Amino acid sequence: MIGETAGRFTAERFAAPAAVDRLRSRALLAGGAGILLAAVGFLLDRPAFFRAWLVGWLYWLGIALGCLAIMMLHHMTRGAWGLVARRLLEAAARTVPLLALLFLPLLFGLRELYSWARPEAAADHLLQLKAAYLNVPFFVARAALYCLIWGGFAFLLSGLSRRQDETGDLRLTRRMQLVAAPGIVLYCLAASFASVDWLMSLQPHWFSTIYGVYFLGGQGLSALAFLIVVAFFFARREPLGDVLSSGHFHDWGKLLLAFVMLWTYFSFSQFLIVWAGNLPEEVTWYLARTRHGWQWVALALVLFHFALPFVLLLSRDLKRRPRRLALVAGWMLVMRWVDLVWQVQPAFGGGRFAFSWLYLVTPVAVGGLWLAAWAGELKKRPLLPIRDPWLPEAVAHD
Repeated sequence: MIGETAGRFTAERFAAPAAVDRLRSRALLAGGAGILLAAVGFLLDRPAFFRAWLVGWLYWLGIALGCLAIMMLHHMTRGAWGLVARRLLEAAARTVPLLALLFLPLLFGLRELYSWARPEAAADHLLQLKAAYLNVPFFVARAALYCLIWGGFAFLLSGLSRRQDETGDLRLTRRMQLVAAPGIVLYCLAASFASVDWLMSLQPHWFSTIYGVYFLGGQGLSALAFLIVVAFFFARREPLGDVLSSGHFHDWGKLLLAFVMLWTYFSFSQFLIVWAGNLPEEVTWYLARTRHGWQWVALALVLFHFALPFVLLLSRDLKRRPRRLALVAGWMLVMRWVDLVWQVQPAFGGGRFAFSWLYLVTPVAVGGLWLAAWAGELKKRPLLPIRDPWLPEAVAHD
């Protein structure tokens, strides 16, 4: 099997195509234009800029971290579905340092975003009780720790994967599995705390014990949708055009359906627990998001984030047709953005419906830079793990 792998799969044959360079150039142009527009928005409306930047940053961070989680899940479970996508996932996971850098603008807007960071928080008894956790130095230190954990596992696993390409050492497969096991645990813990820091504390009087897994489910869903879209991009081009089959897309479609259901389960469970408890300190979050026009956004999430993709993804035929599946995945990426706007904006302005044009600009600004970085990382290695002993079997999957 090792000889077969070495003969059929070489670094030269599976180098990134020229289309990746074109994608990178266009992404940089879009990101640069987005940055300029975001700078104008900062000058015109500073609070709206920080809210929109938070949404745009969390959107792309969710894709990168979801890719890291799926990559670690694949190392734990194996399977053709993840092996042929490993390089796409690894490249996304290695963008964590860039996302850490893009987090820095938010540090200048902590007072605009978080009431616990303002001087008047000293007069709020409940915020004083939470001050040991919700304070600026500790907030920044935790963010740095989260990025170190995520980036550390991303580069450690990518490094082991690169060494396997170079040496063909079969022991590295087991070593990646051993690294991924604690990696998944630490990823989940860090992301759960990050959800409290970056989103839940927008309304620091509110709390939910299930919010962390709700946050995690959204990241997994974002990453799978992104994977399907970019896999469709490469399936239409050499060298992966002859590798990615309808069987691979079928597997990814089933996983996408599973994560749609998982996100819905977490979302509905949180709502049900809050509704059944009917406590003033818990219902405020939903009151702000189901009144003054936001109820229509909530309804759109029910219909188009769950019901429509759920019905479509039940079809085996659709999941085996890359173009149709990519359209559903692209739609899910749009709805992930809607979900984040729905989570962030109602925390401000007493729940009144408001939508800033900056919510459209910042995902383009952050996303352009992120996609350019992702494409750059993708070009550094072959598009397949060419010395993995299970690669021939994964490619033959249909």
